[in-house]
Amino acid sequence: MMRKIIATKAAPAAIGPYSQANQFGNLIFTSGQIPLDPETGAIVGTTIEEQTEQVLKNVRAVLEAAGSSMEKVLKTTVFIKNMDDFAAMNAVYAKHFKEGAYPSRSAVEVSRLPKDVLVEIETVAYL
Repeated sequence: MMRKIIATKAAPAAIGPYSQANQFGNLIFTSGQIPLDPETGAIVGTTIEEQTEQVLKNVRAVLEAAGSSMEKVLKTTVFIKNMDDFAAMNAVYAKHFKEGAYPSRSAVEVSRLPKDVLVEIETVAYL
């Protein structure tokens, strides 16, 4: 099996020494996405809802570039700056996945995220 690097202009470019995603076999491992506009690199939104929406748009773009989709996400990890925002983040998150077929998930409160955003999400999906 060979590893394949996934890159798309439809999602923010990597801002460090990492790839947007890696494919290994039929699995896709996305790097954590933050709420950046892919064209300008600017942070989108000031609320947890706005930022979660942009993060998931970016995740979707990377998965689609790999030939996968949100419906094929097996696992997510959500890094959230303030667990008090969990319910609001969760309401937006739930709209992006099919009820009854939600991916496995971990959610962790962290003290700080890149560019001081409120949320970051990474995924594992299949082709």
